[in-house]
Amino acid sequence: MELETLNQGQKAVLLARGWERLKALPIVLLTKMFDICKMTTKTGQDDPRRVVHSLKVGLAIVLVSLFYLYQPLYENFGLYAMWAVMTVVVVFEFSVGATLGKGLNRGLATLVAGALAVGAHYLASLSGQTIEPILIGFFVFVQAAITTFMRFFPKMKARYDYGLIIFTLTFSLISVSSFRDEEVIDMANKRLSTIFIGGSASVMISIFICPVWAGEDLHNLIAVNLEKLANFLQVFECEYFKTSSEDSRDKTQKSMMEEYKSVLNSKSTEDSLANFARWEPRHGRFQFRHPWHQYLKIGTLARQCAYRIEALNCHLNADIQASPEFRDIIQEACSEMCLESAKALKELALVVKTMTKSSIAETHIDTSRSATKSLKELLHSNLWNEAALLAVIPVATVVSLLTDIVNYTEQIADAVNELASLTHFDVGETRTPPLKPESPKCECAEQAPKADGPHVIISVSDLALANSVGCGKPKVPPSTISLKDY
Repeated sequence: MELETLNQGQKAVLLARGWERLKALPIVLLTKMFDICKMTTKTGQDDPRRVVHSLKVGLAIVLVSLFYLYQPLYENFGLYAMWAVMTVVVVFEFSVGATLGKGLNRGLATLVAGALAVGAHYLASLSGQTIEPILIGFFVFVQAAITTFMRFFPKMKARYDYGLIIFTLTFSLISVSSFRDEEVIDMANKRLSTIFIGGSASVMISIFICPVWAGEDLHNLIAVNLEKLANFLQVFECEYFKTSSEDSRDKTQKSMMEEYKSVLNSKSTEDSLANFARWEPRHGRFQFRHPWHQYLKIGTLARQCAYRIEALNCHLNADIQASPEFRDIIQEACSEMCLESAKALKELALVVKTMTKSSIAETHIDTSRSATKSLKELLHSNLWNEAALLAVIPVATVVSLLTDIVNYTEQIADAVNELASLTHFDVGETRTPPLKPESPKCECAEQAPKADGPHVIISVSDLALANSVGCGKPKVPPSTISLKDY
């Protein structure tokens, strides 16, 4: 009796749970639909070109489907018209370079494989009915083995992998089909024609309707990556030396500290874009044989710099930190290295983006080099002899990483200058960085509030005296200078 009562109670609980889930089902479905709509909107807003690309693919498929749907065209091609639709589906890619590369690979592979398959069929047919299937099998085996092995070559894998696959497929289909079907030439001709129609439609629509150029994307990606490195260095200087208060740090600065991570994972994207860009025709400032390999060189140097930045970022939250006294000692030189390297990287990003030459980056690099030299002299002084080892290691680590970043910034500048020479960047308007005032007159005196009483004008002609009473930290105490009131 008790067992029966227990079973009834469990059934009641299960029924109650099932009813609750059934009542909550509409809300769950609405929530999922809302999430899908939100994700769809975000995907389109992140890159509106994705929406345009989807419409372009639909248009291309509709156009080539007419060869199957329209009766006069269907009478000429028959069932082979479906190869045009299949070609659009597998060939149409996001960028012009990817579409053109796949289209040429598919077209040339089909043409060459079809011609060789017809030749293999002719040779096999001369040997008689007994030897013919053996020769066809032998030809298929040889070409499949050789073509598959060629796919392991790095350069063939990067540019012609899809073509090699289509070559193997086409040769095998035509060679094997020719053993049962004597109209092998007509079959190869129709297959090649429909593939040419589908590939041509894809390429024409990709080029002439809102084109997406892989070369332009690679160009912009390199410039954006350099800006991300510069943003981190600017924020790192504030975070490490605590030059900004906690209240002034906003979400923008925190996001800038994380931007560099995308640079670490950009190699595959850069390689793909460079590979696609080599197929593209001339567009804008980009020639057919544009030095895309130079962009890959700049990207590699940027990643090497990003690895050092990753170490700096980890050092911010390390368990062992440098003492405030040692930070104060290296603050001036390290801050200058960070800020000047950041300015140089931003200027180099602007040079790449606008394709105009500029010498401002060299000025910032020279300043960061001078700061590095001063810091090395400071480290070789007797100041560190009595310091504890654990107190010196964090300082030495930061100094070493910043020195590497300065060196890589210089290498990036050399690579950008080489790119400017190869592609003949324009010489834009001369832009010079703001120079430090060479006049011995103190700038803070001009900005000081006017005091009541008679005005006193002081002119200093001796440069040494001017340096001794400069702004910030005067070397000569103010009490040693006497002014006579008038």
